Amino acid sequence: MNQIPQAILKTKAIGKKIFYFDEIDSTNLEAKKHKEEVDSNGMVFLAEQQNQGRGRLGRTWVSPKETGIWMSILLKPDFDAQLASQVTLLAALAAADAIRQATKQDCRIKWPNDLVLNGKKVCGILTEMGACDGQVQYMVAGIGINVNTEWFPEEIKETASSLRIEGGIVYSREEIIAELLNSFEVYYDEFCASGSLRSVVNYYNSLLINKGKKVKIVEAVKTDIGIALGIDETGGLKVQTEDGEERTIISGEVSVRGLYGYV
Repeated sequence: MNQIPQAILKTKAIGKKIFYFDEIDSTNLEAKKHKEEVDSNGMVFLAEQQNQGRGRLGRTWVSPKETGIWMSILLKPDFDAQLASQVTLLAALAAADAIRQATKQDCRIKWPNDLVLNGKKVCGILTEMGACDGQVQYMVAGIGINVNTEWFPEEIKETASSLRIEGGIVYSREEIIAELLNSFEVYYDEFCASGSLRSVVNYYNSLLINKGKKVKIVEAVKTDIGIALGIDETGGLKVQTEDGEERTIISGEVSVRGLYGYV
């Protein structure tokens, strides 16, 4: 991977320090090693290959060499831990912006943090944090984008794809990273100032591929069916269940799936 072009990286803090690795266990793990450093806010960690990449709920994230964007952003915010999960949605929006700009395709979001092209997943996000007395000490937003990947393991090839497969051309990873960081800083700064997703709710819902569709809500003890209505200002997904009840689903151990497939 080449250096990120400074001509298109317009950020003030995010990505001003970027660390590049040929091979690494996980960019999230590497980011956490720097969490105590005074000037670590906004550091970005990029790898050509990850050997221990992870997704939500402990799932493995396949990170083949020199084909994708495997990156983590280290943040040192000053807000309550209960707001931390909302940063995942901001990362999803920023990644969607970058993919839409690069591919000119209709990249959509599957709540809360998967990005979808033509019904297949091309990006996943894993946000982790450390907190003390209810305050966030650090956050790591891990983002994996299948950019120029040409094949996938048998067990995921029906639901996973890449920008190259869907667009038919090779894309610049460096330009996508720069656009993602530019967008993320704007959304993140607005969020830190307001403590709410208020400014992006309508935009997020316009990209929400689940919206207006039947979804399956899979919890530890039960499964519900409902219509996804969109997110609220806390990032929760509003769903109207089959019995007419409207409830808000909080991401975590709850999985929201399409009734007849991935989306």
